[in-house]
Amino acid sequence: MSEIFDKLQMYLSMPFVRYAIIVGVLIALCSSLLGVTLVLKRFSFVGDGLSHVAFGAMCVAQVVGLSKNMFIIMPVTIIAAILLLRVGQNTKVKGDAAIAMVSVAALAFGYLIVNLFANSANVSGDVCSSLFGSYSILTLKPEEVWVCVILSVLVVLFFVLFYNRIFAITFDEGFSRAVGVKAGLHNLIIAIVIAVIIVLAMNLVGSLLISALIVFPALSAMRLFNSFKTVTIVSAIFSVVCAVTGLFAAILIGTPVGATIVAVDVILFAICFVIGIFKGGFKIGKAS
Repeated sequence: MSEIFDKLQMYLSMPFVRYAIIVGVLIALCSSLLGVTLVLKRFSFVGDGLSHVAFGAMCVAQVVGLSKNMFIIMPVTIIAAILLLRVGQNTKVKGDAAIAMVSVAALAFGYLIVNLFANSANVSGDVCSSLFGSYSILTLKPEEVWVCVILSVLVVLFFVLFYNRIFAITFDEGFSRAVGVKAGLHNLIIAIVIAVIIVLAMNLVGSLLISALIVFPALSAMRLFNSFKTVTIVSAIFSVVCAVTGLFAAILIGTPVGATIVAVDVILFAICFVIGIFKGGFKIGKAS
């Protein structure tokens, strides 16, 4: 046991590990805050669709030599989030169909572009790293950490300031519109915030695993508690704990960071699921 602590202490003395922990905690926190809302509104696959769009944008950026610049990837993902929201409201193209179309198209064209215009000999390795996270979070630069900190603070501030309205449109969007809440505007802002979170999370778990950060902590908390506020808080705690645990496990064992974090999330959900069976399941309907 002492050897493990000595090894952890050695790793914690390295700046890149500290950067990874900071970014991992912030991304896990941001992902979990809106995860409960997305799960309850049955928009869980929005994260999956946007992550594929972000992958396609990353492939294009990589071809032109800008693969590390999230400011190139983020506008594309935000535009996709807005389009998904608008198209999803179209009676001819339902939301799930729109997500499926955008998701598959972005993934296919991204992989096609990176193969046709590859500027690296290890195309398969680059794609695998983008899709599953690999060790990219362990190669963060200080400026990337600061960008993540600033954007994470903005996401948390948005959630805190608009908590009551987010709660209202989550449970009864029709009534919210009737009492004067601009549900369309808030849904649009939520979509943009989700796009920001997706871009941030790509360094942590990769494009294909981002939905796990959004969905699993929320579902785990729902197995144990009934209050929206409590579920949100517990979901954030679960998400951060799983991210840190998975990150340390990946460093010590030598496994891919993204997959390890998701594996910890799945284990926690399994535990909460069993506990929830004895508690009689879940039904969220209270603000606090």
